[in-house]
Amino acid sequence: MRARLHSRWLVMGATIAGIFAAVIVILLIGGYDTSRALAALWDGAFGSSYAVLSATLVRATPLLFVGLAVGLAFRAGVLNIGAEGQLLAGATAAVAVGLAVGALPRVLALPLALGAGAAAGAAWSGIAGWLKLRFGVLEVISTLMLNFIATYLVSWLVRGPLQEPTRVYPQTIELSPAVQMPLLLTGHRVHLGLVLAIGLAGFTWWVLTQTAIGFRVRAVGAGAAAARSAGGIDPARTTALVFLASGALAGLGGASEATGVTFALYEGISPGYGYSAIAVALLARLHPLMIIVSALLFGALEAGAAAMQRDANVPSVLAAVVEAMIVLGVLAFNHARTRGRQA
Repeated sequence: MRARLHSRWLVMGATIAGIFAAVIVILLIGGYDTSRALAALWDGAFGSSYAVLSATLVRATPLLFVGLAVGLAFRAGVLNIGAEGQLLAGATAAVAVGLAVGALPRVLALPLALGAGAAAGAAWSGIAGWLKLRFGVLEVISTLMLNFIATYLVSWLVRGPLQEPTRVYPQTIELSPAVQMPLLLTGHRVHLGLVLAIGLAGFTWWVLTQTAIGFRVRAVGAGAAAARSAGGIDPARTTALVFLASGALAGLGGASEATGVTFALYEGISPGYGYSAIAVALLARLHPLMIIVSALLFGALEAGAAAMQRDANVPSVLAAVVEAMIVLGVLAFNHARTRGRQA
């Protein structure tokens, strides 16, 4: 166990070094002022308490929720590429329920909104699970297509049934304070969702490593046929449960973002957290506790990229380029390691 953890840290450390090298190379190729851009990257992510507590940690929170969703699914061999759609479903349900229960005390209203978000995410993921188990539809295709459906559904809702009363802006009205996440520190944007996400990371790790359910998830991920024949495990049932649990985590991420940051539903509420979460989970090698570190790293990268665009005229899409390079790098490393073991 200790050797595996050491190996994970080595991979993450090497990847982080690769990230900085990639950023420098991209900046040089683009002809940007490298020192100015790197200074803006650092200042935007870690340069002040406000940068850490109102930018990096705020961006890391949804990445942690959705990274856990992707990591859990991948551990069971379920290629859930639909975390973006599940996040949008969760945000939509949380806002819809939040608007309905906004007059209740926060102790009731906020849990109802968060619960609705988790349930909606599970239901959205459950569609792909049903298609896979009933008709054999590959989840890579179904979850990806459901992302687009969720995006257009949000667009229709904020321009139709849920649009604010003046019909000027494509968004809902703001949630009442009773449905807003409490802030952890006065004067900063970091909210209770971060604590909830870290707690769920610990709980997910405990379930995967210390419970029979976790053993079944890992066994099915290692080989469904072997799990069925040697372990007496029902892969279909385990897969269905993983679909629902993964979707619930992603939906909770959307609910947390809606109740903790945006306080409303609108087009583009997610800048692609569901896709970035794939890189977050892969960098952590699907380990729930290391996903915390990975999410913080990506939160810092995205916060720093926004500062680079503002202060050094470097397009913020640099973060997406680096994330793609991380995915390719991790996949290449895993492929090389597998070939090395077979040799």
